[in-house]
Amino acid sequence: MLRARRDVPVRRRRGDLVAAAFLVLVLVVVAVVYGTHSPAAETESVPATTPGTAPPAAAGVPAGFAEVWRAASAAAPVPVVAGPGVVTADGSTVVGRDASTGAERWRYSRDRPLCTVAEGFGRALALYQNGSGEWCSELSALDADLGTRGPAANLDVRPGARLLASGSVVSASSRDYLETMRSDLVTTTQYGAVVAPAQPGRQPRPGCSYPSLALGSGRLGVIENCAADTGDRLTVLRPDGSGDADTPNVEFSTQLSARGVQLLAVSVDREAVLLPGPPELQILDRSGNQVGLIGLDVPESEIAPPADGIGATASDTARTYWWSGSRTVALDRTGLAPVWTLRGTLGPGTSYAGAWLVPVPAGIVVVDPLRGTIERTIPVDRGGYTGKVLLATQGGMLYEQRGNELVALRPA
Repeated sequence: MLRARRDVPVRRRRGDLVAAAFLVLVLVVVAVVYGTHSPAAETESVPATTPGTAPPAAAGVPAGFAEVWRAASAAAPVPVVAGPGVVTADGSTVVGRDASTGAERWRYSRDRPLCTVAEGFGRALALYQNGSGEWCSELSALDADLGTRGPAANLDVRPGARLLASGSVVSASSRDYLETMRSDLVTTTQYGAVVAPAQPGRQPRPGCSYPSLALGSGRLGVIENCAADTGDRLTVLRPDGSGDADTPNVEFSTQLSARGVQLLAVSVDREAVLLPGPPELQILDRSGNQVGLIGLDVPESEIAPPADGIGATASDTARTYWWSGSRTVALDRTGLAPVWTLRGTLGPGTSYAGAWLVPVPAGIVVVDPLRGTIERTIPVDRGGYTGKVLLATQGGMLYEQRGNELVALRPA
């Protein structure tokens, strides 16, 4: 009897050991599979070892600019100035560069294509496709100076997405869905065709498309094209996360008089909508009521919203500047009424040493931002490039996004 009682625990211990060994084997297999297919295994991250240095501020507008360096940056629709440096993005790789020399300081790369890159919350935000390429779903925040990884998020936007940042909010947009996030990349608002809604029926018009949007002053304006409406619709959201993410906080929504409209800008209590033929700027208040209707000196062929839904705009403390495709229009930043129009331009421009610089075919024109008068022209040789030019500055350096390339210019 004593022997039998001893034998039973022995058999149980051996069974426990077999089960434990099997469990360990399963865990090892899972770990290997995860390590092979996880985002970390598919990522190359080479941070900078020392902090960068921003170029000195501009003492004034120089007599000329000279090209210093250039780099491919097809995944960045605008120049990405972040931290003390500049970020370029091409293919599947994001590179943090010394602002003055273009030397690579840090690198972040994955085994899938980039959808887009933008600056937000003082970081570089890199949005990648998922494995199938059906979605632009994998968003990473990178320290702008060192390139170290910060928060990450999984989104449900489609290819062709743009990232638009303003203040404490960044918006990821695609044709039928918008998602906004706060600085830790936690979603604050979902709008449109939510893929797997936690509570169905919370989206007001999930079957619409969004040809144009603008973000500013804590407000997100969206032009909606809905089959049930006779004209486009303007909807303004509060994307700051004051409620449930899948229940949009709608400030107002109103039908407009036409289709094919473009939203140029939103301010604290105004929205500027461009109406087609003849071109007119409709200004609405924060209840959706019209407070102004002003004719614009732009060609009718330049009224339609851009393919990615984001207009070419730039701002200083007093004005928002919109580029139609051939003209730069300055709007009062608060009331959004047009102030002046400059013809024959290649982009909206940028602020530089108290002046407003605007790209033109011959180079850069120095513009009085108050009156819109040209003070002088600075020649820039673009080697035959005649397309859209988007400008940004870092200290005294000037950057031009020319199609798929970023070109750095220094005072000469």
